[in-house]
Amino acid sequence: MTDTLEDFRQRLSDYLTEASGTPATITQAAPLAGGASRDMWLIETNVGGEALKLVLRRDLPTTMLDDALSREQEFRLMQAAYDAGIRVARPRWLCMDISILGAPFFLMDYVDGIGIGRKVVQMPELAEARAALPAQMAAQLAKIHQLDYAAHDLNFLFAPADGLTPVQEVIAQAHAVLEALNVKHPAFEFALRWAEQNAPPSERTTLIHGDFRIGNLLVNAQGLAAVADWEFAHIGDPLEELGYCCMRDWRFGMGHLRLGGIGDREPFLHAYEQFAGVRVDRKAVDYWEFLGNVRWGIICLAQANRHLSGRDPSVELASLGRRSAEMQYEMLRLIEQMGI
Repeated sequence: MTDTLEDFRQRLSDYLTEASGTPATITQAAPLAGGASRDMWLIETNVGGEALKLVLRRDLPTTMLDDALSREQEFRLMQAAYDAGIRVARPRWLCMDISILGAPFFLMDYVDGIGIGRKVVQMPELAEARAALPAQMAAQLAKIHQLDYAAHDLNFLFAPADGLTPVQEVIAQAHAVLEALNVKHPAFEFALRWAEQNAPPSERTTLIHGDFRIGNLLVNAQGLAAVADWEFAHIGDPLEELGYCCMRDWRFGMGHLRLGGIGDREPFLHAYEQFAGVRVDRKAVDYWEFLGNVRWGIICLAQANRHLSGRDPSVELASLGRRSAEMQYEMLRLIEQMGI
């Protein structure tokens, strides 16, 4: 890490000058709010006479999940998504030399939009955007799931181990996190056992974003401006994402609107079917919403441990430990509701 903001700006200016092959100066550098998984900065720069507004994404001392993409991998995936016409910020420069800013980072175009979930679901001036978002989200998910990851040489993406279905892989990962934390938790053990016994079959395996939800989408007055935070992308069942973005924790206080606090679920699923050209099993989406709560509840414990261990002190990380209880309540409520 650099010691001062002035040092940070100078090092970044020198890097951009070398990387772009033309003189570059940083006119503004300010940390962005949020970013529990990565360090994010708003950068205003002049490169070869061109004024650019960029976002810098840099590693933190610890990670949310060990299998999260590296900055190089995330950069390559975002470039493939950008080339495929998916709404994603244009990647610009990648730096894996930790001597520059103390950790790997990349720079991408700044996209004007609101990413704070509570604002997206409540701001009156985004009412028309909320009406447009379900169909826009469905369209972008269909494009993501149709992206030919093999043709783009994205063979680094995590995929289910040989012999495991996508569901079995998620369950195995959840058990592994609990074991690493040395946590014996009856509610999670019960939920994971129930998940094993009631898993639906997976009909498709595709690229999935891995964290597609309100809060990770930049929203402007017209709706979805860009899909952000690609570090948890992997190969899995696309229905995982349809359930995940409906989880109660991503409704930001608008619990009666199942799709991320902005609308009902059915129009979203119907739109996805139209864009993707597939039929969606609603019960399987119910299951993935339940399993998403299980997984996120366990990850909340891991996030709190990043703070408690002293490796990455953060009030935000500490607060996530408490929210694990909310996920536990929701997963048990969904088991009762599904009544399988």
